[in-house]
Amino acid sequence: MFTAMRIAAAAGSFALLSAALSAALPALPAVAGHLRCDTFVHAQDSDLGIASCGNPTGRTWMFRAVVVCGRAPDVMGGWVTLPPGRHGESQGYCGGGSTTGVGAVGVDERPT
Repeated sequence: MFTAMRIAAAAGSFALLSAALSAALPALPAVAGHLRCDTFVHAQDSDLGIASCGNPTGRTWMFRAVVVCGRAPDVMGGWVTLPPGRHGESQGYCGGGSTTGVGAVGVDERPT
């Protein structure tokens, strides 16, 4: 019986802690992207950020990789134009002596 009470107390404490943390953290805004994109850091080069996108819409879009580069300046990949149903990649390279590699990769997308 004592073990069951400890388990119940632990479960109750966890539920209270989870609720407190959920209330303290702000909700993340929804991202309304039109393209279907995957972003990643190159497996053999931690200074190379890549955005790979497909266009499932019926209109032409442009996009580019937005690469956050540790202590070095952030970089933008080249613009890629995607007609409907097509796929493409944009890359950005973190350069300079003070780079600590890619910290994050995002996508900037715009209609043409």
